[in-house]
Amino acid sequence: MAKFKTNHSQNDNGMVYKAGIFAFIIGILYWGFNQIGGEESSILDTFKEAMEQPASTDDTAGEISSDEGLAYALPTSTTGQIIEHKYYTLSYSEKHEQAEWVAYEITVDRLNNKIADRTDNFRPDPMVKTKSATPADYRRSGYTRGHLVPAGDMGFSEQAMSETFYMSNMSPQVRNQNMGIWRELEEQVRDWGRKYKHLYIVTGPILNEQEFDRIGKNIVTVPRNYYKVILDVTDPEYKGIGFIIPNAISDEHLTEYAMTIDDVEERTGIDFFPNLLSEELETELEGFVDVRRWKFSEKRYQQRVREWNNR
Repeated sequence: MAKFKTNHSQNDNGMVYKAGIFAFIIGILYWGFNQIGGEESSILDTFKEAMEQPASTDDTAGEISSDEGLAYALPTSTTGQIIEHKYYTLSYSEKHEQAEWVAYEITVDRLNNKIADRTDNFRPDPMVKTKSATPADYRRSGYTRGHLVPAGDMGFSEQAMSETFYMSNMSPQVRNQNMGIWRELEEQVRDWGRKYKHLYIVTGPILNEQEFDRIGKNIVTVPRNYYKVILDVTDPEYKGIGFIIPNAISDEHLTEYAMTIDDVEERTGIDFFPNLLSEELETELEGFVDVRRWKFSEKRYQQRVREWNNR
């Protein structure tokens, strides 16, 4: 199994200490089990199975607890204004009045635990010190308020769903792009989340390009392209993939926009997973992509071309 970086903060020492105690308890239980003639199983396998159990739930709130590991999966920020919401983190660009990236994770348990409906409560983000864009910036602009963290990924919690409607999570998208190829990519990622169990995701607009249009009183930048990078670090197969999607209607297959994470880093100037992976694993996962290892829905692609692009 590939190794992850562990020397991040004092919190890691506590986590390692707790993991050691847990492993010791598992070892004692395992020894006792074998003494009474139980089936043979290694302590490592038993510990691994225990750690891979679904995240704990709060029955009263209906929310799945957030993963502590997200703090180690954050990209570099070129703006210095990092906003930490409960279920996702973003780096806000005051110059462009939107996030340069949002980072979050999805798990099969969260995707299968839908309890919250879409709220549509678009509102400024109170945590942005320089003040975020407002819904009024988008009115009569010809662009949609495009989610960076999709509302469809956050149905496991009313708070998580509500957080996706902060204006810091919005970017001006062409309607047929937002409701077409971007929607297809978001739904495809949810399919992968159910199949591969746990994904780290970073997405955002490319803001280092030239000749932007702008909208609204707050002069919100209209990006020409958007990116999304996905990392699967769950056994048995580790892999990563990136996409850059134009802010325009498209009849092209999603695979035409697939690329390595390194390619997306070069276009954006952002290092996406500087602390999550060892250097060796980072080089392997970010510098290589094989689209055959990511199953794409041909049915959804055909639906996009026939229906979604024409609405």
